[in-house]
Amino acid sequence: MARIAPIPWRKLLKICQAEGCILIGQTGDHLELKKEGAKRRIVIPKYRDIPIFIIENNLKTAGISRKRYFELLKKV
Repeated sequence: MARIAPIPWRKLLKICQAEGCILIGQTGDHLELKKEGAKRRIVIPKYRDIPIFIIENNLKTAGISRKRYFELLKKV
C-alpha cells in the first residue's frame, strides 16, 4: 500500500467531509469537525502541508481506514 504523504488542509477537509464529518467551528487557524460515533472532535490545522502524524490521528479518530483514505484522495 502507498505511503501517506503530507497534503494541503483543504484536501484533508474534503476527505473528512466525504466520510460524513461536519464542520462545526473554527478556533484560530484550526477547523473543528464532528462525526457521529467519534469519541472526540477532528481538528484540522490550516497548514500548507498537514504532517503525516496529524493525518493519521485524524483518520483514526474519524474511523477512516487507510484503504478508504487513498480511495477518497483519488477522487478529491
